[in-house]
Amino acid sequence: MTVHTLDTGLFKLDGGAMFGVVPKSMWQKLVPADDNNMCTWALRCLLVEDGNRLTLVDTGIGSKQDEKFRGHFYLHGADTLENSLRQRGFTSADVTDVFLTHLHFDHVGGAVVRTPDNKLQLAFPSATYWSNQAHWDWATTPNPREKASFLQENIRPIQESGHLQFVDGGAPTGLPGFQEIVLVDGHTEKMMLPVLPYKGRTLAFVTDLIPSAAHVPLPYVMGYDMRPLVTMQEKERLLQRAAAENWVLVLEHDAQTECITVQNTDKGIRVAERFRLSEL
Repeated sequence: MTVHTLDTGLFKLDGGAMFGVVPKSMWQKLVPADDNNMCTWALRCLLVEDGNRLTLVDTGIGSKQDEKFRGHFYLHGADTLENSLRQRGFTSADVTDVFLTHLHFDHVGGAVVRTPDNKLQLAFPSATYWSNQAHWDWATTPNPREKASFLQENIRPIQESGHLQFVDGGAPTGLPGFQEIVLVDGHTEKMMLPVLPYKGRTLAFVTDLIPSAAHVPLPYVMGYDMRPLVTMQEKERLLQRAAAENWVLVLEHDAQTECITVQNTDKGIRVAERFRLSEL
């Protein structure tokens, strides 16, 4: 098995929203903000080669939204999902599986594309798309607070295509290379964190549970989270396990750091090492 990170561009979100109740005087030392209080974040995906299966984990924002929408998030950078796939020697037709950690627009937007005649179709026409029933139901009948993150043009075409399958947490069946799927409910209902054995280590793609290295301390929780106290409990469980077993945590939104390990300190769990996945 070979695992790659794929960069699909950069975007900006309000620093206060990204760090919740943590004061700016503390978080801006870790992630500097611009004059509008916006911080730069990555849109990083994971690509897993395992035999004749090629699994893409999340898909970034994509490019089908209009300029007004894209302008809200200051999308920038030269990287795209298509170009990053090409750099690894693949095209969209080679992807056999698309694993969606959750259905917020910055994770699923690249899963569906708009054709020149304004139709929506799968970006990966040969792939099976994986979600879970509880999260799918949550996203397709969204609550008012989260509705703006669940854009139906990113979601409905997947089900209508007949390519959608559901997976449960725990030890997954049908997904190559995956050792475990950890389900968490703090950020959104039943978000999925894939865990994979790799080069004698354990990789965990921690998506929006720990979006960046700056979010490792327990109180550093996003204002976007539906259940922030649950996020703190879930982070603590996962980080304790990661520290005890020396896991490699792959970060989806950290613009500077791809991977970290963590350790227990007298101040709680903190980052131990920072590195690129290719350095393993």
